[in-house]
Amino acid sequence: MTDYDDPDSMIEATARIVDAGGDDDERRVEAALRPRRLSEFPGQTRVCDQLALVLEAAKRRGTPPDHVLLSGPPGLGKTTLALIVAAELEQPIRITSGPAIQHAGDLASILSSLAEGEVLFLDEIHRMARAAEEMLYLAMEDFRVDVIVGKGPGATAIPLELPAFTVVGATTRSGLLPAPLRDRFGFTGHLDFYAVADLIRILRRSAGLLKVEATDAAIAEIARRSRGTPRIANRLLRRVRDWAQVHGRGVADEQAAHAALALFDVDDRGLDRLDRAVLEALCRRFGGGPVGLSTLAVAVGEESETVETVAEPFLVREGFMIRTPRGRAAAPLAWTHLGLTPPPPEAGTPQALPLPLGDGDGRFGG
Repeated sequence: MTDYDDPDSMIEATARIVDAGGDDDERRVEAALRPRRLSEFPGQTRVCDQLALVLEAAKRRGTPPDHVLLSGPPGLGKTTLALIVAAELEQPIRITSGPAIQHAGDLASILSSLAEGEVLFLDEIHRMARAAEEMLYLAMEDFRVDVIVGKGPGATAIPLELPAFTVVGATTRSGLLPAPLRDRFGFTGHLDFYAVADLIRILRRSAGLLKVEATDAAIAEIARRSRGTPRIANRLLRRVRDWAQVHGRGVADEQAAHAALALFDVDDRGLDRLDRAVLEALCRRFGGGPVGLSTLAVAVGEESETVETVAEPFLVREGFMIRTPRGRAAAPLAWTHLGLTPPPPEAGTPQALPLPLGDGDGRFGG
């Protein structure tokens, strides 16, 4: 759990939550690339406009805004938006995560130390313990918690009044949130994959901040292979920069982009090693499927949750994979992408069509 009063320090420090496995330099770089204000946030136009209205209205009333729930796939900016909410309100932010709150007492200690108007950011809120969720219901609605003193028949509930605060919850699995908790959020924003044009804007800004000399062709190539995700785009930009400094002329040009992305197993459609492993297993081992998620995960040597949350959303969205009642199946595009001949479709078999990436305003394209 962390608490920050200065927007710059809290943005830099929360890189630890996003990329706990990377080295210190990578975390600092990722933090430095985060927008500080809604006006700097590229893409997700509809969500940003809605959130700006909620925050501005609350500031004019002089009251904390409604609680905010941000949902969407990893890497689209949920943590950044939570930090921006605190910065726009000019309030400190307390940062924790659902897995860290396993008992009601953990949450009670956090809530009881909040200051008036403070922002509480709960990352992966759907992974909170049930007892803590039930305490959070009351805290969000009535700004109080009941502290239980004693055990058994002699236990006494002591109500503890809390200052008004704002919860910002982030989740990649909004369907796992209990309805009573979801209903207590006054604003819910769903972040969608970014359009290539928005990723180009993000990469140009990032290149300037990183002092990377990059050509328009290289920026466009990186954006096209970034799966509609800013975190991936910034990561690939850093790898192209590394290749250009070691093997190239120090300029991230189109040649450096192609060579670096090939080195890191990112193909021309943005598929990485895990994506191709999933498609190879579907087509070569299971004849195109359908096959159950757990069986597919074992075949590629990954956890089921990793396949479901990391690879599957992109593969389904781009038309490589189909989800059926009997399991996952390979679409014709998967076969052709692997250089294989797809089998003739069976009668009544659904055919996947690729969907365009987000249209830039937070909604699905198409």
